[in-house]
Amino acid sequence: MGHIRAAKHQQLRAANVFRPLVCTIIMLMTLSFHVLASPSSASEYRGLLPHRMLAGRASNQSSSFLDVFQVSPPVLSPEDAPCEKTLMVHSFAFSYGKPFVGEYSPPSCDFNRVTFNFTVVSAGRQFDRLGLMYFNDTEVFRTSTAEPTATGIEWTYIKDMTNFLVLFKEPQKIIFDLGNLVNEIYTASFNATLTATFFTDNVASAPADVIIPISARQSANNAPSAFSLPGQNATNALTLPRNVKKAVFSISACGQAAEEFWWGNVPSSNLLTFPAMELSGYSPFRETQLYIDGMLAGVAWPFPVIFTGGVDPGFWRPVVGIDAFDLREDEIDVSAFLPVLCDGDEHTFEIRVAGISDDGYGHGSLTNTVGASWVVTGKIFLWLDASDWITTGSNLVRIDPHPALHISSSVSSLPNGTNVTLEYSVQVQRHLSLSSTIKTSEGSRVASWQQTLTFSNQGNYSDGGNLQINTQSTKGVDLSSLGYSRAYDYPLWATTAYAFYPDDAFTIGASIDRSKNVQTLGQLAFPSGLQTFGFEETIHPNLSPFSGTTTVNRQNGTATYTSIPSQSRSYSSGSTEQDLKFAGVEASLSDLQRGLPDVKGSTELYHRHVLAVNSSVVEDEESFSGQTFPIYHSSSTGNQDFAPLSLKYMLGRGPYGT
Repeated sequence: MGHIRAAKHQQLRAANVFRPLVCTIIMLMTLSFHVLASPSSASEYRGLLPHRMLAGRASNQSSSFLDVFQVSPPVLSPEDAPCEKTLMVHSFAFSYGKPFVGEYSPPSCDFNRVTFNFTVVSAGRQFDRLGLMYFNDTEVFRTSTAEPTATGIEWTYIKDMTNFLVLFKEPQKIIFDLGNLVNEIYTASFNATLTATFFTDNVASAPADVIIPISARQSANNAPSAFSLPGQNATNALTLPRNVKKAVFSISACGQAAEEFWWGNVPSSNLLTFPAMELSGYSPFRETQLYIDGMLAGVAWPFPVIFTGGVDPGFWRPVVGIDAFDLREDEIDVSAFLPVLCDGDEHTFEIRVAGISDDGYGHGSLTNTVGASWVVTGKIFLWLDASDWITTGSNLVRIDPHPALHISSSVSSLPNGTNVTLEYSVQVQRHLSLSSTIKTSEGSRVASWQQTLTFSNQGNYSDGGNLQINTQSTKGVDLSSLGYSRAYDYPLWATTAYAFYPDDAFTIGASIDRSKNVQTLGQLAFPSGLQTFGFEETIHPNLSPFSGTTTVNRQNGTATYTSIPSQSRSYSSGSTEQDLKFAGVEASLSDLQRGLPDVKGSTELYHRHVLAVNSSVVEDEESFSGQTFPIYHSSSTGNQDFAPLSLKYMLGRGPYGT
């Protein structure tokens, strides 16, 4: 119902245009897209000391393991660490429901900065796995694994943890949950080492005084504390301190199982377009939502993370997908709620994940549920006022109309009624604004949070559902009266096609072009990344501080995957090219409440370009404001064996029973 079904000759001809593309994509393994790098500004940066940030970044050239890595800006971590602690040495093998449990105690040294070094070695065959680390009930790190080789892989990821400084000052129970399964087919364990480095350095803004988790609170049972939506209710009731002057909420969320490829889902009215194929619904749109006392307090439109077993694993060895080793959190300034939250009473904080339900006639609405499952937690970062102060203020002013939804779809069919193609379009626009006047010991000020977001996804299935093309755009602007803004753009284009052969063998061909582009001015709870580049006045007296940063991170490539179930073997090959630029920007933050300020200038601080073909890095250079350094890697050639995966595991769709 609501579909356009026809058997006209011209429609069949249009549908057949895509049939040759199935074979074309399968053969794209030898091709590589070239990054269209945006023009970089001339750098004025001088005196950079690369050794300050390169600790742990060089490949282990004495190792026979393949070096796997995520392309991301470097993190400040001293080369000769004055103070380190090993927090975990553990092998995750039969680890479902069996997290690592350990204890943390603060080091004896003085410190105001903390970094993590997470190193993993794995050999054999294995799926990618999701990992979450907690201090007691508070999630502090979310990551995922690479898929290993028979001869072994190794990766190291360094993460700035300074925003959790208050937690590192007290003893904590460590719970690291990385569910894994080892058997005669999936043979690899993940052997992980986690160390923390503590040091002193200039800090751009003071970390929070208090961090309160919104989680399942299972640490007393030595269990992880994530919620799984929609099966659980991700709500905590809390009483906050009464002297809060700034409050920021962060959401950590990612889709798993039927929701891992949410960006490729179809409108629910189209689920049965291809009767032999299982599709996932609620549309390709997802929104994570924060409710305070049942009132919408802010939203986040997630970046589409692709894990190392996703779409086609040939993309992700040795270069993993954007954010795969560090699943970033979204921040919401909730300071406008402080006149209510500081009243001494209990208040509820709830995280929801919404999709879209449609009727097939172009009408839709946001849902209170999605497929299974989304793994979510949250945190409230609080900055405290004088101990004898009670924060008060005016009533909250809210502008949060329902989002504007535009949904359409059409289906073309053969004369016998067999559906051949499905085309659909989903567009969403949302704006919300919350503000109040809060009274702190320093006087009264306006506390406001505004968000303006737009989303579109154009989807096309052809060849009876074997070929899928998605073109998605996610854009948003977040504005806080705290002198913070974030403008982001997540373009995604993905094409996937598969073909079956005798004995249930199949081949997937895929092409991807996607980016994560973010401009951040000011800072809420999480570090900006500028500290890496030594803007301390004692080191670079001629540099004025930047207002914020711009990150342009583009990744594209092609890959093929062949599965031979009768031999329990799978092979994949492909090429991936990535270009990352990280720059400091100058802008006036005084007019943030009137809109996103104009950037007055930009200085490139870091640039990395990588090209990998068939599991070997053929080009890898990083530049620090004009100073270029090649990075050398161990290599691997030829088609690589992967864990045998199903179509639904890799693409989120496929014939029933796969």
